[in-house]
Amino acid sequence: MLEHWMLEPDSIYLNHGTVGATPRRVLRKQQELRDEMERHPSRFMLRELHGEHPMPWRSTTRLREASDQVASFVGARRDDLVLVANVTTGLNAVLQSVALAPGDEIVMTDLAYGAITLAAGAVCERNGATLRTVHIEYPVTDAGDVVEAIVGALSDRTRLVVIDHVTAGTALLLPVAEIAAACHGRGVPVLVDGAHVPGACALDVPSLGVDWYSANLHKWAHAPRSCGFLWAAPDRQAMLHYPVVSWGRNNGFHREFEHVATTDPTSLLAAPEGIALLREWGFDACLAYMHDLAWDAAHILTDRWAVPFEIPRSMVGAMVTVPMPQSLGSTQDEASELRLSLLVDDRIEVQLQAWRGRLWTRVSAQVYNDRSDIERLAEAVARRC
Repeated sequence: MLEHWMLEPDSIYLNHGTVGATPRRVLRKQQELRDEMERHPSRFMLRELHGEHPMPWRSTTRLREASDQVASFVGARRDDLVLVANVTTGLNAVLQSVALAPGDEIVMTDLAYGAITLAAGAVCERNGATLRTVHIEYPVTDAGDVVEAIVGALSDRTRLVVIDHVTAGTALLLPVAEIAAACHGRGVPVLVDGAHVPGACALDVPSLGVDWYSANLHKWAHAPRSCGFLWAAPDRQAMLHYPVVSWGRNNGFHREFEHVATTDPTSLLAAPEGIALLREWGFDACLAYMHDLAWDAAHILTDRWAVPFEIPRSMVGAMVTVPMPQSLGSTQDEASELRLSLLVDDRIEVQLQAWRGRLWTRVSAQVYNDRSDIERLAEAVARRC
């Protein structure tokens, strides 16, 4: 499958989850769109993109054509989904739109992505609210423990729960539907960070029963950078506002998020090409291959390094995080040094972090990876112990 990407042939790329690589065909589609845009910029941007001016030659705007295909891919109604630059934009839109008063609380776990934790903290600070962080014991051997921990942190002041569908650092697939049902039982809405899900796991957003769901398409769904979506339940759309005030302000969910400041829209418009590739390759087969390789990677690495792995298979998607040998260190400086050494000396790109007293590596298993890539990482690290 490597022939479908521009990745360096002599390197091992195990970091698709951090900075996804875009297939050649999708990049060609994006360039075709750019070329078309430059042949008549005003027609493309002002009339065809989001319908600012009449366009009798098109019945649907370019953005709606693209977002409709994305909506179908994630099981959503076209009316409930908009395209955004990335998951951070979508989550910030919700965080900044939720009404908070002094003493109110937003609940998150300590497994949440750092940038979203910062965004939630900033919103709480501006409104005199509190960001309550729920500690999750690790390793997680029972997904129900996560549900219990979150529900146990709710109070009559909780106005929002923010939960990862796949946690960024630990790569855990969390039981979002169960969490949402428990929170709704307490009258608390749920916002989901689905950054690592579309294209890596089967996804039917409405079936999760959440209030808002935002995700990236430029990771596992093969869209160009940057590209994501925001889904909102019908009764949660009216209160939403785009984080940067522009022409769509107060003109409804779609206009609010589509008629925004000028950017290059071709990454959004090329997203359907990435989805088309997944379907042509056999989406179910891709999911099965990536999941099997991630599961095998966990055992190849931990067996070679003689370290434990206790995560249940049901909580593993297309990525897996495993502990590294204690002799390699425990600080972020040591993690950065080892990651650079693997890149320069062994031509291996993989995510490393210092967390809870030791180093961890998160391996992304994309369809262009195979067991030999994992074995090469295993040996490269073993030589350093």
